[in-house]
Amino acid sequence: MAMRRYDLRHYPSFKAVTLFCLFVLYAPLLVVTAYSFNASASITNWEGVSLRWYVEVFTGAESEKFKSAARNSFVIALIAATVSTAMATFAATALLRGGRFRLRMLSFGLISLPLMVPEIVTAVATLIFFNALGVERGLLTILLAHIAFCIPFAYLPISARMQGIEATYEQAAMDLYATRAKAFTRVLLPLMMPGILSGWLLAFIVSLDDFIITNFVKGAGVETLPTAIFGAVKQGIKPNIMAISTMLLGVSVVMVTLSWLISQRDTTK
Repeated sequence: MAMRRYDLRHYPSFKAVTLFCLFVLYAPLLVVTAYSFNASASITNWEGVSLRWYVEVFTGAESEKFKSAARNSFVIALIAATVSTAMATFAATALLRGGRFRLRMLSFGLISLPLMVPEIVTAVATLIFFNALGVERGLLTILLAHIAFCIPFAYLPISARMQGIEATYEQAAMDLYATRAKAFTRVLLPLMMPGILSGWLLAFIVSLDDFIITNFVKGAGVETLPTAIFGAVKQGIKPNIMAISTMLLGVSVVMVTLSWLISQRDTTK
């Protein structure tokens, strides 16, 4: 007997619930984006379209603070994404190509666990860990924390890509007298590259956008772009903050889109 197929779109109110969820998720982003182009200094009065607040971000009184924070964010995100992606690649290779070994399933769980633990718990635990070691908080502690929590995000697309690669490719290479190292670097690694790039992009944007963990482990006077925005918002919401938020949102959208396109392009081959 053939199994009956269910189409969720035919359920009552499915479309209405979907539209409501999309509205709740994206309406605030659209409002922030729209008012970042408002010519008025007020965030409630609309006086026409203008780029004055984007210019203010780069030339205004607070421009140096935000430039320094953006520089810190991008440097940390680049290093954290690169290191975490390399570690995630090694982890995926060991778990998926290393054969059966003791605690293998436990290792799978430990890598995925940070994705399920509330971020505030991770932030507090990381802060306590650094304090116990007597490490002075600053850019280094932010970088170490970002590397740690970015590994699971990089691991997901890398492991998914490796699971789709048959082990026969490497076996054929070794049958042709390639060493295990050469089979990995010349056969498996190029096939994994779309997953590695997708994982790197995902880790980069997670690091760039992080606020909670960064706010706990950063030192006095050290700011990233999300923490600088939070500090400015506590003094009142200004239009230049909306401009910065819109640019940061744009970077996030571009990175996520690139990650999706890379994975989609690979799966259609």
